[in-house]
This record gives sequence, C-alpha cells and structure tokens, in this order.
Amino acid sequence: MCLNTMEGEEFITIRVQDPRLQNEGSWTSYIDYKIFLHTNSKAFTAKTSCVRRRYREFAWLRKQLQKYAGLVPVPAMPGKAPFHIGNSEDFIEKRRQGLQQFLEQAVQNMVLLSDSQLHLFLQSQLPVEEIEACAQGRRSYTATDAILDYAISNRGWTQEETLPR
Repeated sequence: MCLNTMEGEEFITIRVQDPRLQNEGSWTSYIDYKIFLHTNSKAFTAKTSCVRRRYREFAWLRKQLQKYAGLVPVPAMPGKAPFHIGNSEDFIEKRRQGLQQFLEQAVQNMVLLSDSQLHLFLQSQLPVEEIEACAQGRRSYTATDAILDYAISNRGWTQEETLPR
C-alpha cells in the first residue's frame, strides 16, 4: 500500500508467509504464519517487524476490530477448514493469501489503523489476552512500550527473504 504525503510516498508492506505446523502429531497441532511488516508510515512505532500468529489469533483480531470500529466495515477473513482438509497444501496457501489480504485491507483503513490492538498484533509477540489488556489500559506498559521492547530484543527485526516495494 502506498500513500502520498508531503515528504514523499508512505508505504506499508505486509507479507503473511512461511506457514508452519506446530505440535505435529498431537491433538493440539496448528499452523502459524510469519507476518512481516516493513513501513515508513508514521502510524507505526517500529518500521520493520516480524511475528508469528495462528488463525485463531487473526480471528480474535477481526472480532476486536469489529467491536471498536463502529460502522466502519472490517475486511473479511478466509473461513475455517473442515478437519480433514485443514492441513492440505492448497488449503494452507489459500488461507495464507486470505490472511494477507485481510491485513493489507485493515491497514488501508485509517479507523482500523488507529486501533492499538492491530499494532500490537503486528508488532509484538504478546498473546491476545495481553494485547486486549494493554489496549484497555490494564497493564503498566503502553502499546508503544510493548512494541519497542519487542523490536529492541531483535526478535522483531527478522528480515524477509525478498522485500518488494
């Protein structure tokens, strides 16, 4: 996404990539995805970040955005899979594309972009319960603190293999 500003062109690049099966062979197995963000937008605390999130965390984010966005439409997400096809390569790739499209559309909407939960989701590895508590002021740290702590720890600075602009 590119935005024209007085100083030049702002950009927000989001890539959902590298799906990985976690807890393979157990009843609690799931797939998570790497979310890579690179931007020069003033809306973001860290200009580069990389986190891993699973589908149910994306679903939580969408529900939170709907709760606080008022009448602003929240982008759709890909649906849940029937159990027997949930790990097929084709399904995983379609879901990855759908999750990327969901995030790309969310950051294009200024109302959604102003939600600190979206920023914490994209730029910290906090669990969703902590994201919600922080956004509601029930933690001693701010969203900016959490994002900067994650970025400084170097965990949030993993580079993407190819970075298109």
